[in-house]
Amino acid sequence: MRRRRQLRTTRSAGISRAAVAVAALALVATACGETSSDAAKDDDGGKKSGAYQGKGIGLAYDIGGQGDQSFNDAAHSGYARARKDFKIGGVDMEPGDGESSADKTQRIEQLARQGYDPVVGVGFIYAPAIQEVAKKYPDTTFGIIDDNTVRADNVADLVFHEEQGSYLAGVAAAKTTKAKHVGFIGGVDIPIIHKFEAGFVQGVKSVDPKIKIERRYLTEKPEEGGFASPDKGQDAASGQLEAGADVLYHAAGLSGQGVIQEAGSQKKWAIGVDSDQYRQKALAKYKKYILGSAFKDVGGAVYDLTKSVVHGKPVTGTQRYDLKSGRVGFSDSNPEYQRMKDVVAAVEQAKKDIISGKVKVKIKP
Repeated sequence: MRRRRQLRTTRSAGISRAAVAVAALALVATACGETSSDAAKDDDGGKKSGAYQGKGIGLAYDIGGQGDQSFNDAAHSGYARARKDFKIGGVDMEPGDGESSADKTQRIEQLARQGYDPVVGVGFIYAPAIQEVAKKYPDTTFGIIDDNTVRADNVADLVFHEEQGSYLAGVAAAKTTKAKHVGFIGGVDIPIIHKFEAGFVQGVKSVDPKIKIERRYLTEKPEEGGFASPDKGQDAASGQLEAGADVLYHAAGLSGQGVIQEAGSQKKWAIGVDSDQYRQKALAKYKKYILGSAFKDVGGAVYDLTKSVVHGKPVTGTQRYDLKSGRVGFSDSNPEYQRMKDVVAAVEQAKKDIISGKVKVKIKP
């Protein structure tokens, strides 16, 4: 099991990391012969005119935190790439176990107060926090992933058509199963995960309406561990495999590791989610059995938002990513998958049909 870094109070590891980032930026500015305030000045006497004045990017993780090999790690990849490419500072913060909505608000406000820009909440659970804090810091750009309910001039809602990637996963599963029996495992019984299920089921049925589909949600609420419990995922996978399914698709965050491990140990196919899970080091032992992953490029969205802020033209409002944009899709990293020419062809055709509008993917099961 990986070591979890957790934010327990506003004076915990998050602040220490923020302090390190600030100190590092100060050293860089000093080495260049100017202070941070000098560096921000321009021909307007120090006022904003496109020059980036933030301390870097602030990232607040969803349940499961960094190391989930899925949703949060996808966000971290964009955070890390943005810091490297734009030569900016940054701090990323973990959620605490059993934390309250007030804890999330405190975390987002802490990042904004310390001068990070943009501040990104990874997951819809940050919607109330960003709604509240964005009003207090109108000059800071906020981003929230998987939610489009926050309406403010300084907020970017980063949302995905995950049902489209899930449809491709369904096509791949249906073309691969030998038992004519597949399974879907969702982390939490909530609308956004319903989109994954809806797309997957529709994709399966588009190939063969007679294929049997097992469906299981691990918990009713996020705080019950549906996105953060590999053991729950493993138990669910075991049950579906025992019932006869031979291809399992999960949309369960960190819990999905258990799904992949169980499927791999029984030499059955698993389909990952959010990240290209075939490439995840923590799952290397089972990658032979990872058929592919219905990815959504959360990292790309984080990167694009940061780029817009650094370049002085912050993106705000609802930003939707789909198959056409390339921010949603089905990864084909596994050579075993690539050798299945009929499966690959079916998935590619389905992709073309969705992009052209010939196929409309449902968002409710």
